[in-house]
Amino acid sequence: QVQLVESGGGLVQAGGSLRLSCAASGRTFSSYAMGWFRQAPGKEREFVAAITWNGVSTYYAGSVKGRFTISRDNAKNTVYLQMNSLKPEDTAVYYCAASELLSIATMKGNYRYWGQGTQVTVSS
Repeated sequence: QVQLVESGGGLVQAGGSLRLSCAASGRTFSSYAMGWFRQAPGKEREFVAAITWNGVSTYYAGSVKGRFTISRDNAKNTVYLQMNSLKPEDTAVYYCAASELLSIATMKGNYRYWGQGTQVTVSS
């Protein structure tokens, strides 16, 4: 079992920045690839970014590439999502998730554990 708790969401103006954190507890955090997903009202949950267990490889959705950065600190059992140049269309509930795959995972079905989500609202 892995428990995930997101934090760092909030209200920000367009062009601003936020950093989301996801703290993990339970089984060995460094065993898991990690991902961030988001879900806007009335829309499907979509992939945002992923990172391998060792932090060597990352992958981003096209809509956030160049603006968002995923990173992890295995010593702190935490994964981060730095979000810069935020746009109103980035408004959503953001979820972190843990995957037992060794490689990058972009599909929701590849993730076994999920956090409860944190709201990000970007005003225009």
